[in-house]
Amino acid sequence: MTLDLRTAVPALPAHDHLWDRLHRVEQRVRTAVRERRAEDPDPDDPYRGQYLGPEAVERILASAAAAGLSGAAVAAAPAPPPDSRLARLGAAFGLLPVDLDLLTVALAPELDTRFEQLYSYLNDDLTRRRPTVGLALELCGLPGAGAGRLRFAGRAPLIAGGLLEITEPERPLLSRTLRVPDRVTAHLLGDDAPDDALAGLARRAGASPGTRAAFGAEPDADPDADPDADPDADRGARLRAAAAAGGPVYLLDRSGHAGPLAEAALAAAGHPPLVVDAAALAARPSPGLLRVLAREARLGGGGVVLGPLDRLEPERPERAALLRELCAELSGLPLIVHGPQVWDPDWARQSPVVVTVPPPDGSAVAGQWARALAAAGTPLDEALTDGLAEAVAAYRLDLEKLERAAEVAARTAAAERRPVGAEDLRAAVRGQNAAGLARLARRIEPAVGWSDLVLPEPTAARLRELVLRARHRDQVLGQWRMRPGGGRGNGVIALFAGESGTGKTMSAEVVAAELGMELYVVDLSTVVDKYVGETEKNLERIFSEAAQVNGVLLFDEADALFGKRSQVKDAHDRHANVETAYLLQRMESFSGIALLTTNLRANLDEAFTRRLDVIAEFPLPDEAQRRLLWDRCLGPRLPRADDLDLDFCARQFELTGGSIRACAVSAAYLAAGAGTPLGMAQLVGAVVGEYRKLGRLVLEGEFGPWLAALGDVGLG
Repeated sequence: MTLDLRTAVPALPAHDHLWDRLHRVEQRVRTAVRERRAEDPDPDDPYRGQYLGPEAVERILASAAAAGLSGAAVAAAPAPPPDSRLARLGAAFGLLPVDLDLLTVALAPELDTRFEQLYSYLNDDLTRRRPTVGLALELCGLPGAGAGRLRFAGRAPLIAGGLLEITEPERPLLSRTLRVPDRVTAHLLGDDAPDDALAGLARRAGASPGTRAAFGAEPDADPDADPDADPDADRGARLRAAAAAGGPVYLLDRSGHAGPLAEAALAAAGHPPLVVDAAALAARPSPGLLRVLAREARLGGGGVVLGPLDRLEPERPERAALLRELCAELSGLPLIVHGPQVWDPDWARQSPVVVTVPPPDGSAVAGQWARALAAAGTPLDEALTDGLAEAVAAYRLDLEKLERAAEVAARTAAAERRPVGAEDLRAAVRGQNAAGLARLARRIEPAVGWSDLVLPEPTAARLRELVLRARHRDQVLGQWRMRPGGGRGNGVIALFAGESGTGKTMSAEVVAAELGMELYVVDLSTVVDKYVGETEKNLERIFSEAAQVNGVLLFDEADALFGKRSQVKDAHDRHANVETAYLLQRMESFSGIALLTTNLRANLDEAFTRRLDVIAEFPLPDEAQRRLLWDRCLGPRLPRADDLDLDFCARQFELTGGSIRACAVSAAYLAAGAGTPLGMAQLVGAVVGEYRKLGRLVLEGEFGPWLAALGDVGLG
């Protein structure tokens, strides 16, 4: 039988060395076949391999003394070229020259099926068409009872690295079959696509120059640059150095933007990154998958980026064990993990180098939005092009949600065949909010604006200040560090104080609308619990969820929760004081936007005042404001009678905005029932009803001639 791989399979120039090694295997196989046929009394027996005759038994007994004790001298294959895939594979997995020979023997039938026939002949079994451990050792000139057996141990590089699979574990070692996984064969032939088993779990990535520049991770950055002048560049340089040194690196990142920094650092250090989704890994916690993952990283000659770590939930014992096993599998490879929680030393045998990553500043966030929107392919309208940084300043999204929001905004605008506008961004950002907070608080999508408010100028100025703080808090509190130390968050806390109906809740809705966010009103019935400690747990869930969404958290009637601490006389007093103390601490560390409303500011604990960023007082409206409120609450669509006198209503009825709106609605119902335009009789009748609802006296002097006219129309 004549076989020559160099002519049977067309070789690419880059793989000449691989075909040369396979040709050497071919020569060894041909030699072994010739020797076997020379010793075989009936080499052409068509039933060979299906039975064992007396002559074969005698032949086995005659050769038993010499079998496996010495190997024939075999010329060693030359080392592969340093730049070849085989050489890089040997260096990445720590293979010896004999390992490369054994791997080539097992690889041969993957590249030419005729080796299956030869191997089945040498195995003396037509059904065993791959090399056995004993046959591989024989073809490499190694004795079956020698040290070569150790190259097939579980901790040997070929087996531990997943380059060879040994099947049929019930057989003796020398009789077990060898197989090269398809991914290893594909890699040696030039395929860099990740293993199919890693679909949805890992992807190869290369950091773009723009991303590297944004994070100060360019490989040609000046090593002598002043770190105080560019802290991001200094951080990037330290991260690259840690990644190049090997061992795990942990990026402590609470903003969700560390992924590109990790990818850029590995790429700059010369290690193509393999990015692993922690959530997908948690959903598929298979030890075999971890080995495939480690093999893929070594095949690519790169490093691994794992995160966000909180999605893996390493605080759970089984997930912590999974993380430890993964770190062990990736031992010796550059590994960068990123997440928002502090690293626990029990998560890995080797403690990582920890690098804290601050949130990106406004210009970096605007750049991320610009790149994501550009990738989506839909142009921006002129206003958004000029004011993109201002439009996205208040949003806090990790990079994954930011890219998803940009894609949604672009698709929304493209469906209507128009450029992307600011409202598209607002709607897309709101769409990224998780549903967790909606289960704990009442979600309101803002439907009012500044034009709907009627407030004195000092109160309106406080609301504008609140919006200003929410938009620029990352720059002032983060970049400029105007609130350092003490575990303080970058949140904005405001108090709206005033009587019921003066516009506090509507103002909160307007603030949320101006920021392009949703309003979440905390329902006290879901918070307060009679059992000790449960109220604090409920509040913690609310604060934790609120920190993860782009929304405004509203505590309506806040004095019910934020009341003054009192002298402890019994267990109830102590428990109430504990709740207040917890809220004081939690508001300090909150990183979102929280608004408190109260009718009784004096009932709030004084310690909250220091933690408040904005206090807006909502006084009762004066006559001019009441006139404007009456006009706006009645609206332009309601038919009005000629006798409607809003100046009289504003002058005579001292009502809050909420009461005026209630009167307007009631009067509209009366007019609809009468089938006539709205007149003073219906309006005054509605005011009388509101007075009675509020427990106020209905005085004839206050209502003038209209009070007597109510009886004539059936409203007395």
